[in-house]
Amino acid sequence: MQGRRSIVHMDLDSFFVSVERLYDSRLNGKPILIGGSGDRGVVASCSYEARKFGVHSAMPMRTARQLCPEALIIRGDFEKYSQKSHEVTAIIQEDVPLFEKSSIDEFYIDYTGMDRFFGCAKMAHQLRQRIIKETGLPISLGLSENKTVSKVATGEAKPNNEKEILYGEEKPFLAPLSIRKIPMIGEKTSQTLYNMGVRKVHTLQAMPSELLEATFGKNGNMIWEKANGIDRSLVIPYSEAKSISTENTFEQDTIDVRMLEATLVAMTEQIASKLRQKGQLTACVSVKIRYSDFDTHTMQRKIPYTSADHTLIPLVKELFRKLYNRRILIRLIGVRFSSLVYGNYQINLFEDTQEQINLYQALDKLNIKYGDKTVCRAVGMQVGRRRFNPFNGRKM
Repeated sequence: MQGRRSIVHMDLDSFFVSVERLYDSRLNGKPILIGGSGDRGVVASCSYEARKFGVHSAMPMRTARQLCPEALIIRGDFEKYSQKSHEVTAIIQEDVPLFEKSSIDEFYIDYTGMDRFFGCAKMAHQLRQRIIKETGLPISLGLSENKTVSKVATGEAKPNNEKEILYGEEKPFLAPLSIRKIPMIGEKTSQTLYNMGVRKVHTLQAMPSELLEATFGKNGNMIWEKANGIDRSLVIPYSEAKSISTENTFEQDTIDVRMLEATLVAMTEQIASKLRQKGQLTACVSVKIRYSDFDTHTMQRKIPYTSADHTLIPLVKELFRKLYNRRILIRLIGVRFSSLVYGNYQINLFEDTQEQINLYQALDKLNIKYGDKTVCRAVGMQVGRRRFNPFNGRKM
């Protein structure tokens, strides 16, 4: 029927754990925790053997160790995980007409219109088998008419399996599931729904959308639609940015070091926030200075993958102090992050604390909702509420 879509969701199972097991078969079948080894660290990933004890990602490492004391703890190697992610991406890129890479281990594929030629389920199955064979990694998939149902289907197919939801079967498939299975229903939203007596999706499906909208604002209608298997969002064509940067040309050339550093802090905060919004991390930081005579210098530093302000800001300031050695007026300064990969903040350095992760999530949420610099470091306020477009370097 015209208008029907065929959307596949693919998710690499316990990705970090699976990669570690490729390099060390002695880890097979054992409970594994990957993340910060300190008590205040968090679990970046865990094996299915550990999940049986109630462990889950983003859980404090101390709690995970209490639940599963025999678990092996691995700090993790993001460079290794990034390389395996690129291998999977390259296979998908060769094989499909349109796909979206939504994180380091998660993909959406649009097979719409391909049914008349090959059969979407058959094509998805063959692609999954090729990924398993060529990378050695387990991967699960869901196939349905939209992204939400396919993502939930993948979750139900795991581990290392596949599930197709036929057109018209979306609501019955979702109905018996827990509301936590619906994307965008997190801990806070689910608690509110529990207090309303809503635990299963079928209850959400039967509720008036107006009631959910009154409770959750504009998100209420989206929750109702997802619960009813409705999702019109498109698969966004994949393109991996190699860098993100911003520059500021001053109206008057300056030698005010405090103001220059304050501007660098504000610029770094903004593009680090953009990285986190896009689910990316950087492994190379560059600072650029252009003097009043147009003499231009840059300095860069390779670092472990991160998107954290508390790591990036001190490094940017250090590079600036090393670079600024002529003590003459400055016309322009710039900050650039390169060697980008996909990866959420939670899987950042494997040593960050839950408090730091919660802080960045809260800051980003406020700045996305109310605009950049709604919440920022005090030193950044010195440069006013001026914003920088990180994609063209111009003031906004």
